[in-house]
Amino acid sequence: MSKPTLVVLAAGMASRYGSLKQVDGFGPHKETIIDYSIYDAIRAGFGKVVFVIREEFEDVMRSTFDEKLKGKIEVAYAFQNFDLRRFGIDREIERTKPWGTAHAVMSAKEQVQENFCVINADDFYGFDAYDKMAKFLTEDATNSNMASMGFQLGNTMSDYGYVSRGVCEVDSAGNMQSVTERTNIFYAKGDDDSNIIVFEEEGEKHQLPFDTRVSMNFWGFTPHIFNVLQDLFPDFVAKNADNPKAEFFIPTIPDYMVKQGLANFKVIPTSSKWFGVTYKEDKPIVQESISELIKNGTYPAKLF
Repeated sequence: MSKPTLVVLAAGMASRYGSLKQVDGFGPHKETIIDYSIYDAIRAGFGKVVFVIREEFEDVMRSTFDEKLKGKIEVAYAFQNFDLRRFGIDREIERTKPWGTAHAVMSAKEQVQENFCVINADDFYGFDAYDKMAKFLTEDATNSNMASMGFQLGNTMSDYGYVSRGVCEVDSAGNMQSVTERTNIFYAKGDDDSNIIVFEEEGEKHQLPFDTRVSMNFWGFTPHIFNVLQDLFPDFVAKNADNPKAEFFIPTIPDYMVKQGLANFKVIPTSSKWFGVTYKEDKPIVQESISELIKNGTYPAKLF
């Protein structure tokens, strides 16, 4: 079995962040969040990284990553753009941004021949997640058995406001039954004045346990997923041609495959603490978190 590939979704414009956060420095030597992801992936046994980017990002991405990763892991680039002809769709549709995360994965097809893991560029997932996913991809993954990393909801919360999470319904065997996108998840006060986690829907608050498994866009696929995406994408485009905000999201694909009986998706539990960057205000929090991980020996002060 060949080493699995890491596919990094890095085509976002980071409009809320105010700059290209994919190459912003968070570590003591200006390490990016992607650097920590790749460092963990190499330790876990991944053999290749594919960056899915916009073509206008290529020069800055290559200048940031190519030299430091040379000889450590194979590097390739894929471009997410507006050209639908590559997916057999012979029409032009005016949009201000591409078609979402599942479309980004489709854009990597020519660079990926191995079992692979998909992650967000601006999310920090921790070594345990990469280690467990690498083992799954090399030992257990098949076209009918793929995976999502299942983070504990309480390890993905923000102290500063609402979050949205893909809440997984998991059966007794650890297989996903559904993924439901819950918005407006936040901390609230319980009856005993302790912090509890709730989501709000139609004016009602519903409590969620700390250890509820949630998807953070950390997926394990075989290349067969490209066939499924290709089957579904043209219909999605046809139905949403007049909706410039419609996005072809990854979680809808496993949810569809499970409900159609096309595949099982194992929800692999991890105790890793997730953190991510959406706003500039998040940066010092992430920097402090990384600093603590360096102090406790999880990472060296200089990665590469």
